[in-house]
Amino acid sequence: MPFDLQAHPHRRFNPLTQEWVLVSPHRSQRPWQGQVESTPAETSLPYDPNCYLCPGNSRAGGVRNPDYKETFVFDNDFAALRTDTPAGDLNDSNLLVARSEFGRCRVVCFSPRHDLTLAHMNQHEIERVVETWCDEFRELGSHPRINSVQIFENRGAMMGCSNPHPHGQIWANETIPNELEKELRSQTQHYSAHSSTLLSDYLQLELKMDERVVYSNDAFVQLVPFWAVWPFETILISRRPVSSLIDLSESERASLADALHQATVRYDNLFRTSFPYTMGFHQRPTDDSPHPESHLHAHFYPPLLRSATVKKFMVGYEMLAMPQRDITPESAASHLREQSPKHY
Repeated sequence: MPFDLQAHPHRRFNPLTQEWVLVSPHRSQRPWQGQVESTPAETSLPYDPNCYLCPGNSRAGGVRNPDYKETFVFDNDFAALRTDTPAGDLNDSNLLVARSEFGRCRVVCFSPRHDLTLAHMNQHEIERVVETWCDEFRELGSHPRINSVQIFENRGAMMGCSNPHPHGQIWANETIPNELEKELRSQTQHYSAHSSTLLSDYLQLELKMDERVVYSNDAFVQLVPFWAVWPFETILISRRPVSSLIDLSESERASLADALHQATVRYDNLFRTSFPYTMGFHQRPTDDSPHPESHLHAHFYPPLLRSATVKKFMVGYEMLAMPQRDITPESAASHLREQSPKHY
């Protein structure tokens, strides 16, 4: 019997992190068990007087939000990183090691409307969010002590989001965080060997095979990566190998807004629910080096498995050995492609 990726247990290699994931497709030979559960929206209020992110409302310490009309950005009132952190370190026998970390945390409100998500926002509104991300990346990255700017969104209470108002965060670090460092190392090795970016070469393979592509436009491709860990994990890759959001042309930024809308609508339609996820962009370090090896992309990590209430947990073998999945990336991509591009 010949080896079959869709039938036999196997490991798949992630060239970005140089780690493996175990795939067990034989465990899900039964028909697709996806359940459609039309769940109520988290909120139907366009304005919530008790929301600390809505226009005109008070935040921690009595700070009052302006009556903003589009996006609104402010320093996180409970920041994980601070600009007033004094320099310091600890090293005891190279076993107890710690170093101070300088940084800044920002909150980006996507809209003044309390009841929206990216899936419900129009093209212009999402384009304004993209422009805000660009502005923040440029500003934060210009600080001489900031070497990494992480833009991300935690969507939904399941992902630990404390407020349904549409918003994301930006953490700017003095040092390059673990996941970015792993990807940068792999991308540097590939670029040195091939004079092309790792994700450019990978994207060409995916477009040629067309098995795991979910959606594409002139500038971006959304697909389920060959090495996906989460059931409906996707990666959004720029067709042109730019290294950051600020390197995108005006038309490419509009295409990014379109791709983000398509991605989030298809997620919502899969189980007829406001789909939870963690999404974030991986870009070049902001250390004044060109980084031609770095290729702009965004990861979507959603936890839902078979319905609006069934979540994938990393437990047992996955916590102690390596990640494992049953539904193949090819099957996940097929289910996402089948979803209507219009919201349910």
